[in-house]
Formats: sequence, C-alpha cells, structure tokens
Amino acid sequence: MPSVLDQRPAPAAADPRPAPAPRRTRVLALPEARWALAALVLFLAALPLHLLGAPVWLWAPLYAAVYVSGGWEPGREGLKALGDRTLDVDLLMVVAALGAAAIGQVLDGALLIVIFATSGALEAVATARTADSVRGLLDLAPSTGARLLPDGGEETVPAGALKAGDTILVRPGERIAADGQVLDGASEVDQATITGEPLPVAKRDGDEVFAGTVNGTGALRVRVERDPSDSVIARIVKMVEEASGTKAPTQLFIEKIEQRYSIGMVIATLAVFAIPLVLGSALQPALLRAMTFMIVASPCAVVLSTMPPLLSAIANAGRHGVLAKSAVVMERLGQVDAVVLDKTGTLTEGTPRVTDVRPLPGTGLTDDTLLALAAAAEHASEHPLARAVVDAARVRRLPLPEALDFASAPGRGVSATVDGRTVRVGSPARLLPEPGATVRDLPPEPGATVRDVVADLEGAGRTAVLVLRDGIPAGVIGIADRLRPDAASTVAALTALTGRTPVLLTGDNERAARHLADQVGITDVRAGLLPQDKVAAVREGEAEGRRVLVVGDGVNDAPALAAAHTGVAMGKAGSDLALETADAVVVRDELATIPKVVALSRAARRLVVQNLVIASVFITALVAWDLLATLPLPLGVAGHEGSTVIVGLNGLRLLRETAWHNPVRGGAA
Repeated sequence: MPSVLDQRPAPAAADPRPAPAPRRTRVLALPEARWALAALVLFLAALPLHLLGAPVWLWAPLYAAVYVSGGWEPGREGLKALGDRTLDVDLLMVVAALGAAAIGQVLDGALLIVIFATSGALEAVATARTADSVRGLLDLAPSTGARLLPDGGEETVPAGALKAGDTILVRPGERIAADGQVLDGASEVDQATITGEPLPVAKRDGDEVFAGTVNGTGALRVRVERDPSDSVIARIVKMVEEASGTKAPTQLFIEKIEQRYSIGMVIATLAVFAIPLVLGSALQPALLRAMTFMIVASPCAVVLSTMPPLLSAIANAGRHGVLAKSAVVMERLGQVDAVVLDKTGTLTEGTPRVTDVRPLPGTGLTDDTLLALAAAAEHASEHPLARAVVDAARVRRLPLPEALDFASAPGRGVSATVDGRTVRVGSPARLLPEPGATVRDLPPEPGATVRDVVADLEGAGRTAVLVLRDGIPAGVIGIADRLRPDAASTVAALTALTGRTPVLLTGDNERAARHLADQVGITDVRAGLLPQDKVAAVREGEAEGRRVLVVGDGVNDAPALAAAHTGVAMGKAGSDLALETADAVVVRDELATIPKVVALSRAARRLVVQNLVIASVFITALVAWDLLATLPLPLGVAGHEGSTVIVGLNGLRLLRETAWHNPVRGGAA
C-alpha cells in the first residue's frame, strides 16, 4: 500500500524531470515512403484523365512518372539481387509492369507499381517503428540516480555511472535507477514492466528490485547489484533486438515459387526466339512469337494471385479490430500450430476489481456497510487495491462517511478514523498475529474464522484485504484481476484450430496463474517468469518444429513477441514496445478476434492456392497455343489480362462479411 518511510513529502509526479520526447521516425523520413507516396499521388492524378478520355499527352507523362517514382526503389533492389545471382520479386514486378506498358496496358502496369511500392513502404515503416520503440524502452530507466556517499551525503549521478556495490536512495514516486537489493526501508513497487504482475509488490529488506520499475510512497535504500548495461530492462532491449534480427527471413508463399518460375520464363522466352532463328525462320515472326510468349507467360497473374486475397483479409480483419502489419504477417498467422498466452492484460482485463465482500459473523456488518467502511478509510490512498475498493463502493452508490487522521504504512495498509472508530485496511499477513498466537480481541465466531475466509479467498486466486475496526477483524474483501468474458471460448477456439491447448506464460505467482488456467481450460502453466524465460519457452516450442503464436501486451512480453513465429499484441493496454514489436495488434482488445483472424488467414492461403491453379491453367493453355500453333497477339493479351482479372476478383471474396466466420466451423471462403 502507499507508505511513508521518511518524513519528506512524496513528489507530485512520478519523475520530477520532464518526460523525454518520443523518438519516432517520421514516415516521410523513409525514402520508401516518399517514393510510394509520390507514385500514389501521380497515379491518382493520371487515372481520372485516362478514364475520361483526355488527350494522351496529359496522362501519359503522369503514368511515366508513376513508373519512375514507384519502380525506381524496387528496381534497384531487384538489380542488386540480380548481381547476387538471384531473381527477385521486385525485379519481376518492374519487368511485368514494363511489359504491360509495352503492349498498351499502361494503367495495369502503373497499378502494379503502386501496389508493390506501397507494400514496401508499409514494411519499412513497421521496421522503423519497431526500432524506435526498442530505443525508447531505455527511457523507462531514469537517466540519473541518487548515490549515497560514505559520509552520509548524497550525489546525483548518471544512471550509467552506477556500479555494483553502490548504494542509492529511491524516494517516493521515483523510478528505480538500477537493479539491486533493498538494504533499508519498505514500500510497494510497480514492476509490471518487468514481470507483468498486475499489482504493486511489497518490498522490504533483502528483496530484489529492478531498474525502470516505479517505487510507491515509501523510501528505499538499494544496493546496486548489476551494472546498468546488464540490468533486466537493458537485457529486454537486447533480446528484442536479437530476436528481431535473427527471426528467419519471411517470404510470401508465391515468392518461393516465383524464383524458379521467373528464371524458367526468361530462359524459355530466349529459347522461343532463338530456336526458330537457328531453324531458318525469319526475324520478325520469331520476334513476334517470342513477344507473345513473354506476354502470356508473364507473372502478372501469378503475382496477383497472392496480394488480393491477403490484402482483402487485412482489410476485413481491420474492420473487425485486428491490424495485421503486412501481407507476410497475414500469411504467417494461418501457419501457426501452437499458441502462447500471457496472463495479465491478455486473458485478464489488467485492472483489479472487488469480487467478494465477506463481513465476519458477530460484527453486525452487511456487505454494503463493510465495503463503505473500507472505502472511507482507503479514499485518500492511491494504491490500485484501494482504488478498486473505492470504485466498488461508487458502483453500489454507497455514501462514504468522513475519514480523519489518514495514515499508511509500507506493506501493511492504511488506517483512518471513521465515525469515531479506528479502521485499518491492509494485508492479512501483516495485520493478523502469527498463527498460534493468542488473539484475545477476536470475537467468538459461530461460522468461519477470519483465517478461513482469507484462505478461501486466496485459494480462489483472490487478493485478500482485511478490514479491522478498533483492532477487531470486521471482514475480508476479495480483489482480483477480472478474467475477460471471452477468454475461455478463445482458448477453446485456438485449441480447435491448432490441435493443442495454448500454454500460459506469466510473471505472476503460481497460485493465481493456476487458478486462472483452470477457469479457461489451460493445463500447461509456467509462472514467475522473467522476459528471458518467456523467450526460452517460445524457442523451446520452435525447436520442436512448432510455429508459435505469442499473444501479450506488456514490455516484458516484447522479447517473446519478437522471437515468436508470429506475435500479436493487445492494443488497449499494450505498451508501446509490445505494439511495435508485434506483427499484429488487436486494436479493440477483443480476445475472441485472435482465432478468427487465424482462420481468416487460412482462408486467404486457400484462395492463394486457388488463384495459382487458375493462373497456371491460363498460362499453360496460352503458352501451348503459342508454341503449337499461332496465337494472335491481341488474343494472347486478352487471355493474359482475363486471367489477371479473374484471380484479382477471386481474391476480393475475403472482403465479404461472411469471411469473418466462426473459426471452429470453418471458413466461408
């Protein structure tokens, strides 16, 4: 609970220094974004002129500018790849667009350029924002600390100058400057950024504290145990950077096919041109046949087999509150076969609420009078448990009597005078005497004893808060982080999709984690984990050949989100680092959307395969016609463009509302 160790008043703010400005890369600072924006603006300027029949000299230069601005960057990357003896999709896109322009399909080629340039820009922005958040994580740790000197004085030094063995003073409301051990003092520390625990943790002599966590209203003297470069928060930064850098390179399904297909197409085109010449054919017919072959065998339909289904799935998911950051992410979501869930803020709402009000027999108190008594005493406290009690009283619209002489003690609770009687509210472990001691002030109880009530609530995963009136136990209030209403159904749906029950990874205590897991149907529970432990668990699953989906919300989840095959962050209470590191974000904080977006991704993958079949049938038929007979060039163009339109329209089926289906029953697509 909020506490006072020394007599100095707590500062008004958590950190007296101004907060550092967020270090975020501006979108237009990225060359990919500037080129993509230029291509889009030019395309939108040329399109109405073209469609309305304006003179060619008005819209043709604009389209040409689209090709240059949008195709320059991917073209350069494609040429670099060609220099490394690989034929990459960027170069294929540029060649396909130029081929379309060469046969008069200038609009189609420009549209292809805009789509690929925009896709590349979005990927560059996502990468830059992730890097920004990793750097910004260092701002969680304060830049200075108060180091105590041997003569009893103190000096303010940069946090980076602190060394193991130094002693620092952490005043009320300050962030702790280094990892260390409490030497003196008592307080409660909010360490959700490190462990994910929903409630502040009581700290006293001998307890470990972490850099970047927020001290309560007690003062602590802490011996530094690790250099700042080796603190837990610094290791989180390092783990996110390493995981992001070592994650296997991702490719769209179609890109894996395009490499061989493109090489084969180039070789075949040269052969179609050269072999007739060797056999005595005239140059013009050989060139015309080769050009027709190149057109009908070009990868336009193949390239568009992937993007429309995935972009449609992204748009549909976005309408329902799930932001997938790229087409690659949307494809990877459907590949997962194992799921890891965080507890606080993911399966639960992340906010403590009163769940039980238990007045003790013989006290004459009702549920409402006990709650009003506790809320009156807690009204001046800023502790999350106190806020939960006061909020519960407000929900019930209970009148609160005036409280006088408010005081708080670190780790013990608060006290106040309410209606002339001394009321204390706090931890049963601190307010009750040791088991076996004589308790002469407890009233005779025909029913359960106060210890029985506390044990019952704690056994059910609640945090028990004891209320004393004039030193006599008056009742116990149970507080818990409320389970999301859709948690159990989400776990069941994910189990049905992947064939295995999700794993619960949490920094919270074992008892609370087990109780929650039992409620939602999870059997594999790993509690008390630090960020590096979560990463190890994810890598353990992937070492067994699984494609792991991690769902979390906190800074402590970010390394696991980065290391996973696919990471999804809960958007409402998610930390900036988790939101930027994750591949997808549940914007509306609806847990049930996760299995639905996984199923939508699988439907998109099925459509990609369908499109590839359609494109291959058209290409095979047209190529055979061109090689075995004489395929007129206009007919070849019509067949090529027709296949492109068909695969495009097929991919747009995922825009329908019915595509956002019940994941257990199967897809509408």
